[in-house]
Amino acid sequence: MCGIVGYVGSRPATPVLIDGLRRMEYRGYDSAGIAVIGADGALHVKRAEGKLGNLAARLTPDAPEGTVGIGHTRWATHGRPSEENAHPHRDASGRIVVIHNGIIENFLPLKRELLAAGVSFASETDTEVVAQALGAARRAAPGRPFAEVVRGVLARLTGMYALVILSADEPEAIYAAKWGPPIVLGQGDGEGFVASDPTALLPWTRDLVFLEDGDLARVTVAGIEVTGFDGTPRARAPRRATWDAVSAEKGGYPHFMLKEIAEQPTVVVETVGHKISLETGRFSEDAMGVPARLLAEVERIHVVACGTSWHAGLVGKFLLEEVARVPTEVDYASEFRYRAPIVGPRTLVVGISQSGETADTVAALQEAKRQGAPTVGVVNVPGSAIARLVDGVLATHAGPEIGVASTKAFTTQLVALALLAYYAKGVRTGVPLEPADPFLVSLGRLPAAMRKALELDHALEKLSRTLQDSRDVLYLGRGTHFPIALEGALKLKEISYIHAEGYPAGEMKHGPIALIDRDLTVIGLAPRDALYEKVASNLREVKARDGRLVAFVAPGDEDVAEMADVALTVPEVHPHLQPVVSVLPLQLLAYHVARRRGCDVDQPRNLAKSVTVE
Repeated sequence: MCGIVGYVGSRPATPVLIDGLRRMEYRGYDSAGIAVIGADGALHVKRAEGKLGNLAARLTPDAPEGTVGIGHTRWATHGRPSEENAHPHRDASGRIVVIHNGIIENFLPLKRELLAAGVSFASETDTEVVAQALGAARRAAPGRPFAEVVRGVLARLTGMYALVILSADEPEAIYAAKWGPPIVLGQGDGEGFVASDPTALLPWTRDLVFLEDGDLARVTVAGIEVTGFDGTPRARAPRRATWDAVSAEKGGYPHFMLKEIAEQPTVVVETVGHKISLETGRFSEDAMGVPARLLAEVERIHVVACGTSWHAGLVGKFLLEEVARVPTEVDYASEFRYRAPIVGPRTLVVGISQSGETADTVAALQEAKRQGAPTVGVVNVPGSAIARLVDGVLATHAGPEIGVASTKAFTTQLVALALLAYYAKGVRTGVPLEPADPFLVSLGRLPAAMRKALELDHALEKLSRTLQDSRDVLYLGRGTHFPIALEGALKLKEISYIHAEGYPAGEMKHGPIALIDRDLTVIGLAPRDALYEKVASNLREVKARDGRLVAFVAPGDEDVAEMADVALTVPEVHPHLQPVVSVLPLQLLAYHVARRRGCDVDQPRNLAKSVTVE
């Protein structure tokens, strides 16, 4: 979703704003803009359609000068991508500007009211309605403190929004309001910052304040004041960020996605961390972040997630049922709260989200809590909305993930869910893992197996040449590798724009087999597990119909490897960890196909990193 940044201090504001937007460009790249209060006391607004580079080029000869400003990079919701619809948006006087992430659901009645009062609009966006409403309220009561004007307008808004507001009549302050999407504030030495992502603030400060729903903050060089929308003071303690700003850079890789794929063996180690001792098999309840009582008392588990995280949840279902013997359901978070879900005190609801801010997942967890269910969040961002909402936080420690197509967040989620399954088993049975348990042994060698899988890069780049002109690709897997087939297909769709589907291999005869001919590439996942013979049989059916078969097989495989047009060997680990290794070549394959097709790998069209509105 959209990227937001704000600065007040003594530095020139424009470079700070552009740097912050560059670090958050993955959140939206349909247009960008900044507004800076100049020495003349006026607001100077610069906007451009397209990526941030277009705005930067426009600023090169004519950058606004001033030490207070706000900036925005947009992912379009209301109104097509254009300079007119780019943020910041001004009121009629040009003295108030607003930037916004989210959706104002009642913008149409508010706009009709303003139009009836003679206000003219310059854009198609819901955001301009907020700016014009603020201007109208200021004109109606010229002597009213601006904070009261802001609160009055906020009281009339419905929807999910993060708003940042700047007024030339109060040049010493930036206002930020949150109802849904994230807003984080930073305080430096005589300067203040606002952003929608901590990544934008790390070069300047690590002391961060995360706003909660219903918070209105006033940020000045003197500090941060937070109240409710009704003006009641609210205490928001700063948190110390542990991420290094350098970790959000490309580190010499051509794309963030490739860098993040390469980081996976390392971040898996970070995710395991102190959660379990590889020597004793003992779990640390504190490091797991999930109170043992939550797992001991529940009768079933309900996972809610979206996109890639939903695929991780499907793998988690297999593991939680097989290992911990707890009945587990997996729901799209976007559907969960609209279908009268049946949960209660004996149902543990687990929300999975890389950002911890996914709007549908937040809402699903809120609905679960409303019904009295205990909740756990599997998240990558400490201090995020989900982390603050739930009863337990299972942290994934993937670090900042910039590429829109999730990679390292997914594999760390898989590892975290595998740990959760074994942790739950120990809590519920009282029987701990033995040091020689095959799962524990395999967990210790997992990073090495992942590095070995990444060595397939050259072979996958070669394979990408035969796939780059494909129109359709079918991914097949069984058991825990059915979700991996879904994830492989999603990656190819997201960044190469090739139509791809993931299917349970056993379901192929119930429809998809009609698609198979010599022009269709089928990617088969055939690890040496309990379902290997079943998968091999399904893949023989592909070859019997002249399908082009690419198979990912275990070391020493002869059956599937011999029938495949291309066979690539994937290192073998414990079956409950095999999905972590098996997905790596699928990520690399999607990456190379996208590059050969000339696609924007890190910022695929129409997608944003964090979907913080419904």
